[in-house]
Amino acid sequence: MSRIGKQAVVIPEGVTITLGKDHVITVKGKKGELKQAIDRDISVEIADGKLTFSRPTDQIRHRALHGLYRSLVSNMVKGVTEGYVRKLELIGVGFKAANQGNTLDLALGYSHNIIFEIPNELKVVTAQEKGQNPSITLEGIDKQLIGQVAAKLRGLRKPEPYKGKGVRYVGEVVRKKAGKAAGK
Repeated sequence: MSRIGKQAVVIPEGVTITLGKDHVITVKGKKGELKQAIDRDISVEIADGKLTFSRPTDQIRHRALHGLYRSLVSNMVKGVTEGYVRKLELIGVGFKAANQGNTLDLALGYSHNIIFEIPNELKVVTAQEKGQNPSITLEGIDKQLIGQVAAKLRGLRKPEPYKGKGVRYVGEVVRKKAGKAAGK
């Protein structure tokens, strides 16, 4: 058995999970609603406030999907109860971030500002305090969407290995390379 797949997903109070036709799981909570299509081979049972997944055979495909769908639904349950937050910081002279609604305006050292549209499902907050690096905070209920948007933002100017300038996750450690060797 898959170590992750065989664990049951505990359904907290205030969360309703329904398995609709076409094998679509719907998770509703106080923060919103998420849907996920499940492969027909994976069977889902809801009993005693727990959600369990099982697979028909030990084929590689079934083993992979078993743990995958359990993790996806577990992330959905956590998202509709607590939500997810992802923070990024801009490190570099003149790097700035500002937002109006869900439109992010980034100055990342290019000849022009980058206008980045954040999906409506997410909430974005920018902060720029004196003595601190500018920061971007993404909040939402969909872990996959937050991760994807954060990765796209980071990809606009990845941290370079010599000075560490660029967009990085808060707490991310960038390995720095040694510069040129001293003159002989």
